[in-house]
Amino acid sequence: MFWPMLAIALGFLGIAVLGVLAVKVFIEAQRLGHQVTRTTQRINRAAEDLERAAEKLAAQGEALR
Repeated sequence: MFWPMLAIALGFLGIAVLGVLAVKVFIEAQRLGHQVTRTTQRINRAAEDLERAAEKLAAQGEALR
């Protein structure tokens, strides 16, 4: 009777450990998603700034002709 109960307890413990690890992975995936969103927004802002600067530079280049 000891071995079946030990097997059930170890099985439950293994499932509990997998559940805890799954929650940790989910939280880290959400954190990564938020970081990717913030980084994408920063890249878009930098691209817009670069485009505005390029337009000003092009206008100055046309004025030199």
